[in-house]
Amino acid sequence: MLDMGAEVSYQKFQPEGNHFHPLHFFSGPASFTNLGNVSCASYGVNVAGIIRAPRGDGKESIVLVTPYDFINGGDYEALSLGIASSLFSLLARVTWLSKDIIWLVADSRYGDYRPVAAWLTEYHTPSFEVSDLSKCDELNPSDSFRRAGTVAAALVVKVDGRSERFEDTLSIYAEASNGQMPNLDLINVVNYLAVHRQGFYVKVEKVVSLLSSSWLKTVGEIFEAVGKVARTLNPDWKFGIPAADYLEGSATLASSLYSQALGIPTGPHGAFRDYQVDAITLKVSPRFPPDNKGRQHEFFLRGAQLLEGTIRSVNNLLEKFHQSFFLYLLTSPGKFISVGVYMIAFALLVAPLPMVAASLYIDGCTTQNPAENLKSWKWLDAAKQVFALHLLGFIVTLLPYFICQVPGEQSPTNRSFIWAATSSSLLLITFVTVPGCSPFSSRLHGANWAVLKSVTISAAFIGLCLMSIINFATAEIGALLLVPMCLMVRPIKPDLRSRRVKSLLRALCSMVLVTNGFPVMFFAISKGLIGEGLVGLGLGGEFWTWLESLWAWKSATYLYIGMVHLPCWLLCLYILFHPS
Repeated sequence: MLDMGAEVSYQKFQPEGNHFHPLHFFSGPASFTNLGNVSCASYGVNVAGIIRAPRGDGKESIVLVTPYDFINGGDYEALSLGIASSLFSLLARVTWLSKDIIWLVADSRYGDYRPVAAWLTEYHTPSFEVSDLSKCDELNPSDSFRRAGTVAAALVVKVDGRSERFEDTLSIYAEASNGQMPNLDLINVVNYLAVHRQGFYVKVEKVVSLLSSSWLKTVGEIFEAVGKVARTLNPDWKFGIPAADYLEGSATLASSLYSQALGIPTGPHGAFRDYQVDAITLKVSPRFPPDNKGRQHEFFLRGAQLLEGTIRSVNNLLEKFHQSFFLYLLTSPGKFISVGVYMIAFALLVAPLPMVAASLYIDGCTTQNPAENLKSWKWLDAAKQVFALHLLGFIVTLLPYFICQVPGEQSPTNRSFIWAATSSSLLLITFVTVPGCSPFSSRLHGANWAVLKSVTISAAFIGLCLMSIINFATAEIGALLLVPMCLMVRPIKPDLRSRRVKSLLRALCSMVLVTNGFPVMFFAISKGLIGEGLVGLGLGGEFWTWLESLWAWKSATYLYIGMVHLPCWLLCLYILFHPS
């Protein structure tokens, strides 16, 4: 970098610990957990080079990131450095730059995300405390960290294995923490340049198992047939799509929705979104093996031209991307569903909840004496039960922090069993200590369950609406599970006693919805749908590992599961076996 005329700086960082702490959900992106007593042999070093823009004022910059393992780096990582180096040497000589260029070579020995996050933390919120790492050697003096202007956009480039197709493949990863997405224009620019200028095959992640789904293919064929019939009636009606496109779009949509709902970044670009910087990760898969020297020149040229075109597009902007969408779901690299479309489905799902809650409350509190209707306080007992179980959900959400403090090495399966046993014990304690909260209480026999269901539906409605502000994808999936369960569930005993077909079907639907609504059961079903197969005795351990990844990334989905979904599921189970 020095030979190219860039300003070079080095930054040391420590590997990040993966320990649950409840306050991490309320901390900023600069907070992280370091491993204690880090030695000089267990730190990483980031290398950053800065090219000052000849036509700029130093107030804005563009970041190019190439993760590289300085110890175990392979041939494909060397190709990433080759593309970035060829582009960086070109940008050091051009005269049209109006934004500074930062090339960050991130030390990926401890993962791709951690070095980028550490560099951004130092870039935006520098620490003036002297780190113990400064004592290791003189590579990184405390005043050597260099900065440029405000980061306008960032591109993370990786060469990731050989392409399975007969052409070079470019994979775009855009999802960041808690469903954050970059401005859609950044993806559109990369997709247009890659397809129409450089001839890459561009793809985004899909749920592969859905591509072979027979029922989804049947639905696509029905839509295709309806579209053909509509075009015969009116040639201007062109809403029909081929069944193959519908199948692929549905698989991409499911992957985009799941990745956003999970709340875990799909690449190092997620660290930039924590600072409201538009960023994506580009993984390039060449069609030739890495030792093919004859094809490397062409590959370097096409890859560098793609990055150059993207940088020139961002460089020409007088302001950040803002005209396009920030809330969207991808159905292909060039197609999307905007928030104005998919929020309608969520609104239609939750709209019946307040109306049903009001109707149930009126039916449950109505008495023969109109004067007593205004003085009815039946809802207080129901509200007390709902509050007690939501408080229990809050405590259950915090339990992993204390379980992780237990000395000794515990397997994920053992920790999940400890968590389940402790949560069940707390539930029994709640039944004993809170009067009338137990479904086996004698005082509930003959009591009206409608008021309890009314308050439960109200709590679910509030929780889903609050979650939609934080992560819309999580609220969307949560509504698909929670709304039918809350609306359908009712005491099962009267339906079984009546022995009518309608009543038995209603009882069966209630039991199926409550069973599938249990978080562990839904986790197992979702694993089967995405092609990973249902698991047996190791289900608890896999569920714990999955939740551990959620709290490690401070995903709001973890809070939703523990503080909204689980209490509402317990209340629905309570209503299902209500002794009425």
